[in-house]
Amino acid sequence: MSSAGAPTVVLLGTLDTKAEELSYLRERLRIAGVDTLLVDAGIVGPPGLAADVEREEVAAATGFDLAAAGAGEERGAAVAAMAEAAAAAVRRLRTEGRCDGILGVGGGTNTTIATAAMRALPFGLPKLMVTTQSGEAAAAFVGTSDIVLMPSVADVAGVNVILARVLANAAGAMAGMVGAPPLPSASGGPRIAATMFGVTTPCVAVAREALVSRGYEVVAFHATGTGGRAMEGLLRDGFFTGVLDATTTELADEVVGGTLAAGPDRLRAAGALGLPQVVSLGALDIVNFGAPETVPARFAGRTFSAHNPQATLMRTDAAESEAIGAELGRRLSAARGPTAVFVPLRGVSALSGAGRVFDDAEADAALFGGLRRTLGGEAELHEIDAHVNDPEFGLAMAGRLADYLGGDER
Repeated sequence: MSSAGAPTVVLLGTLDTKAEELSYLRERLRIAGVDTLLVDAGIVGPPGLAADVEREEVAAATGFDLAAAGAGEERGAAVAAMAEAAAAAVRRLRTEGRCDGILGVGGGTNTTIATAAMRALPFGLPKLMVTTQSGEAAAAFVGTSDIVLMPSVADVAGVNVILARVLANAAGAMAGMVGAPPLPSASGGPRIAATMFGVTTPCVAVAREALVSRGYEVVAFHATGTGGRAMEGLLRDGFFTGVLDATTTELADEVVGGTLAAGPDRLRAAGALGLPQVVSLGALDIVNFGAPETVPARFAGRTFSAHNPQATLMRTDAAESEAIGAELGRRLSAARGPTAVFVPLRGVSALSGAGRVFDDAEADAALFGGLRRTLGGEAELHEIDAHVNDPEFGLAMAGRLADYLGGDER
């Protein structure tokens, strides 16, 4: 039970294998004045510690058959089932007011189960995972959520001089997060989601300033795959009233095979929800890869630009550009709400346009042609004789979105 006024942190893990570590975290949080709720997500072995929420109660959240798992059900399926059950269980705890933050510790299995539960909780709720899986696998566990991964450094196999320090830091971090003073009430106006990249920053900066002057709050997402997915998810969660999708570069990576694709749901949420959206072709001349040696051999001989030592940008060719434009048109044609597409005829990124490294009039024409060929429905098409980063282009996009949203909101 929570002490009067004290926040409660859910400690989630498998008590058949991580009882010692979870017990240590519980004690460190107690010292910090934080209450805990110990939730057992174990599957097979007997728990090494009594839980506040036992595994049977967790499994019951989705009807997961623990007995079948104990009888030898395939391990991967059992872990996936417990992860789903844990997510349902912590959502219920949050609804009941018994979860002000969530903390987990472990290797692959515990990280899979605990982060699944964390991803089910709302943005802003503190989420911290001490894990052995904080390297290349991190993206799969975090997704588009605000989970913090803390490397365990040593394996999670008993509390020792290394792990004790890491766990103590984790408990201190969680205590600080759940005990932080509340944020003041939001004072901004209606919220607009925007997308940007380094090569479209001037466009978004001008548009943002124009929208803020009209009383809107603008939240920009970096178009790196994760950023686009995060924006689409928050649109579905009701965070925004409109979209300034100036930088649709993630679609180029999806069509061509780059590293920053946002997946098949990109450019669909606003349309499905009927939200006003103003969209452009920002950075659709670019496909993203890592360091030069990571570029697939099939692209040898293409035009490249080194953004930094770990980011190599490739110019789309005419065939790729036509396919990208056509796919953009198809996705936007399904929109149920006000939609306008702005085409910058003099270049779609800081790298393209006359005299620039990605100058390719044929590819640009193919991109625009593919869009014109498939864009239908009620979507508007605005072709502007300007570069994407010219001030008049950003102002035109902002003005149309403000028109959709009702003009001056101050």
